Amino acid sequence: MSTAPALDPAHTALLVMDFQPAILAALPESGDREALLGRVEGAIADIRAKGGTIAYVRVGFTEADWDAIPAVNKSFGPLAQHRVMHHEDPATAIHERLAPQDGDIIVRKTRYGGMSTTDLDQQLRERGITTLVVSGVSTSGAVLSTVIDAADRDYQLYVLSDGVADPDTEVHSVLLHQVLPSRAHVVDTAELHALLRAV
Repeated sequence: MSTAPALDPAHTALLVMDFQPAILAALPESGDREALLGRVEGAIADIRAKGGTIAYVRVGFTEADWDAIPAVNKSFGPLAQHRVMHHEDPATAIHERLAPQDGDIIVRKTRYGGMSTTDLDQQLRERGITTLVVSGVSTSGAVLSTVIDAADRDYQLYVLSDGVADPDTEVHSVLLHQVLPSRAHVVDTAELHALLRAV
């Protein structure tokens, strides 16, 4: 059983990051992708049922965004050069199984972290959010960057161990077991459900 503290839904947001067809396609098997989507779908339902906040983060670029990315940026320079991930491309939309509802937070980013190029932090603060539950693809990109940033901003953090994934399973494992626990409580979706019920 988890030793993580129970969550107060009124001050909790579930971050649903980069669950976009173009990014999900980089994960290993489609069966695993469907199972991942199912678990995150369940977590969204759990948080909604308790009155928590759902915040969606997606990556997508405008022409101006591409033009502003310097070639020296090893990760994003090639995306800009090849004009990949246009923000209106259906492949950059939030996956239909996890579709946002009225009242949810939705932000579009142009780097790995969910906060560095968006007003996500401001929107969360305005709603009185102090605790974040993090799900997303990939563990070594959006999840790691956002957790490090959010920890520096003093959020209480939970990472959904079965609600995150990475194309590199070895890197995923190292991050979940050795890196992220220094900044976040690492729990699975069943533990999240129990922590929400404990309130």
